This record gives sequence, C-alpha cells and structure tokens, in this order.
Amino acid sequence: MVAGLGLFSRLRLAAGFVCALSVLSMAPAVHAAPAAPLYPGEEALYAKAADEGLVVSFDTGPEWANWKSLFAEFKKRYPKVEITYNDIGSAATVVALDKARRRPQADTAYYFAASALDAASKDVVTPFKPVNFDKLTPVFRERDGRWFTVHSLNIAFLVNTKLVKDVPHSWADLLKPEYKNSVVYLDPRSTGQGQVAVFAAAYAFGGSVDNPKPGADFFGKLREAGNVMRVEGTTPYAKFVKGEIPILIGYENDGLKAKYTDGMGDAAEVVIPKEATVSAPYAMSLVKNGPNPDAAQLWLNLVMSDVGQSLFAQGYVRPAVPGVPLSAEIHAKMPDVPQVHPLDVVKAAQKKAEVDQLWAQAALAK
Repeated sequence: MVAGLGLFSRLRLAAGFVCALSVLSMAPAVHAAPAAPLYPGEEALYAKAADEGLVVSFDTGPEWANWKSLFAEFKKRYPKVEITYNDIGSAATVVALDKARRRPQADTAYYFAASALDAASKDVVTPFKPVNFDKLTPVFRERDGRWFTVHSLNIAFLVNTKLVKDVPHSWADLLKPEYKNSVVYLDPRSTGQGQVAVFAAAYAFGGSVDNPKPGADFFGKLREAGNVMRVEGTTPYAKFVKGEIPILIGYENDGLKAKYTDGMGDAAEVVIPKEATVSAPYAMSLVKNGPNPDAAQLWLNLVMSDVGQSLFAQGYVRPAVPGVPLSAEIHAKMPDVPQVHPLDVVKAAQKKAEVDQLWAQAALAK
C-alpha cells in the first residue's frame, strides 16, 4: 500500500490481481469462536462464515498499515475461515471490481476513500454497516455503508534532524530563511498526497476543503522564499530514510516508520503542524454480490472492532473509530492532535481541478 501515487489513489505495480492473491491459512482448525465475543451476534456470524470457509480481501498488502497483524488476529479468532488477499493499489482495485462485476472474485475492498467514491458510483459495492460504524465522523463514511473509513493518515512534517538544526513546528516556520532549499513535497496535480497537503495548508491559513486557495498560496510563498528543494511525482520515502531530504511534507505514518522501524531513530522527528492539518481517510467496502458475504462481514467487523482498530495504531496509522484504547507506548508515539481536520473526500474530489489550477498558478515558476 503506497500512499500518494495517482489522483487520490495508491497505484501499485502488480502482475495481475488473480495471481497476486496470497493465502494466509491453509489448514483451518475446528474449535469455535472465542467465548468472549467482540460484539453481539459474532458467534452466529462465524458459524455462517465457516460454511463459506473463505474471504477474499482486495488490496490489503500485509506490510502496509499492519494488515499482517489483523490477518493473524482473524486467523486466531476464526480458524475455520481462510483469508486471502492481494496488493494491487486503490485505482486497480476499482478497475478489477468493475471488470469482474458479473462474477465477482473479491469479498471486500480497501482503498483511499476517493477510490471508494469511484467504486460506489460504479455500483460494485453494497451497503454494510460494520460494528462502530455510527461512531465514525460523518465525512468518514457513506451514509448507507457503501464505504467506511477504517484508518486515516495525518499530513505531517518529516524532519531529518541531522540536516535541520531547528525543527519547524508550524507551516509559518517553513517560510523562514533557515529552511532555504530544504522542503520536499508531492505534486498535487498527480498525487493524492499532494492534494491532501494543499488542503492541510489551507486550513492552517484560514481556508478549508471548500476554500483551498490559502493552501495553494502557501506553496507559492514557499517557492518564492527559495525553500523548495523539489516537488516529487512519487512518494520519496526511501530518499528520506537515506538522508537525502531535510524536510518532507508527507504522512505521519511514514515518519514514524522511518523513526521506529527503518533505522533513523532520533534522526527523524515527526511534527504535526500546530496551526492545522488534515487526516486522509482510507476505507473498506463490502463487494456487491461477492462470493462469501458472511465471511466478508466477519472480516469487516473485526477490522472495525476495537481490537482491529488498535492493531492499526501499532502500524502507525490512526484508527478511524474515536476513543479506541491504545497502549501508553503507542499513545506516546501518536498523541492526540486536536488541530487535525478529517478530510471530506467528496468535497475534495470536487475541488481537484481547482486545486490543480490554483497550485500551478501559485507554485510554478512564472
């Protein structure tokens, strides 16, 4: 799952969605669902899912967002249901669902929420409200349950403290002379992450998803100050980890992964800008006429349960369900950030052309 590639999507190379499917459990055991259910009706749903014996989960690559731990939890709780997955990207997932609409192969789909809008418009997903659905902020769910956010990613500053003496803590700080030729971000015309960053900056300077101009203007000021090192077309995570980027405007989870998993340690600092930022929603859907609807619902309920949501947090992505209990260690790494605005992807998608135009006018050399 690679954030930021394509328009509001995470495009990923794949040989084909069928051959990309991987099997997680080949020999299911025979014992029943746990004695302490996650929600009322879990055991009855498990019994029906066990008759199907399989759930096919599209685009849930195990190394992204800690899906591997959710797979392990599902296998442990429901040993009679095999789970398979592929890892093909948001846009490719919608294409695959559309092509297979007469004989669907997938049971569930996971994608950046803007791709969920596409799936709903193509009528390849069906309403389903999992556990905790009603707790989601309204902009993080489709009213009837055709898609719902399972986790989100916050726009943040990823700072290499070996290259930057004074860590910036606000959007305004990035305009200071000391950050000349230091800031890298993604092109909003071709990447979803770049679009989200414009909305984040807009909120910081009095704008919103309805008024992105202040965000585009900020990136114009950043260029005029001489502080832009370059604008990337794909997520430059590897370059940041290698020490080639002083400041990256990117996603919080990448910074935390660089710091705690990929070896940067104290050389990486992750800053949620103090004025404001936005959280980008990643969603799931129940596939219309999927082959294993009961197993699919069992899987989606686990993902949205407090157990599933807490496992996302262990992968450094923000749970979508408010108030999910987190360990002290995880909470310290991802503290509460009240200045974060949940992104309304419906409005954001409608503003795509306007953002492209405003950013190009403000941020490209004249």
